[in-house]
Amino acid sequence: MKSKEERAVLVCTKLRAVVFGYTKDTSGDTIFLRSARNCFYWDAACEGFLGLANVGPVGKSKVGKRADIELREISCVVFVTPEAVKVWEEAKWSS
Repeated sequence: MKSKEERAVLVCTKLRAVVFGYTKDTSGDTIFLRSARNCFYWDAACEGFLGLANVGPVGKSKVGKRADIELREISCVVFVTPEAVKVWEEAKWSS
């Protein structure tokens, strides 16, 4: 799907990457994400990976630093709620 405005999305790849970021185009096997953050681990409080799109990386979830990236071999794109975007933006790495 192409849009004139950027949207927050959660992208899953066939290699099991789970990445949050912003894009205008979710069509195709390759997606460019601006200010992307990889979720290395999500807490059970998220209630699954779709919960990352609804509530964000809560609890003891581990989220990496931001980077502009191009993802290939996309398996899933989920649109992220405004509430979850706030949590993603505020998430900090915790050892």
